[in-house]
Amino acid sequence: MMYPTRAQSTLLRSLGVTAGLTALAAILAAPIRADMLGNAFLTALSNAGISYPQPASATALGQSVCPKLIAPDASFYSVASEMADRSGLSFDAAGVFTVVAVATYCPAMMAPLLQNPLSG
Repeated sequence: MMYPTRAQSTLLRSLGVTAGLTALAAILAAPIRADMLGNAFLTALSNAGISYPQPASATALGQSVCPKLIAPDASFYSVASEMADRSGLSFDAAGVFTVVAVATYCPAMMAPLLQNPLSG
């Protein structure tokens, strides 16, 4: 039976530590990115004059906008109307909320909305 040399053992330990740190970084990266987007979303809402009593609820509602826009027969106005109903915002404020959510969470959808806001 062949035993690893001291150099091989050190190399294996280093690789193990590196693999562990890489895995930890990957696990932590998603929540950190989500927090950064959530903070950007809440800041943009505040800058647009939209108040929100519960930041976590506002963030969750904002994150629900993009999937709703890609649903069949969805339009910007149908989603904004739903945001108004669910949040208690006026339709105009819900429209701003919807635009901020799209700009934050799915910016690639912004151009199609600007070209034809009646269709999702």
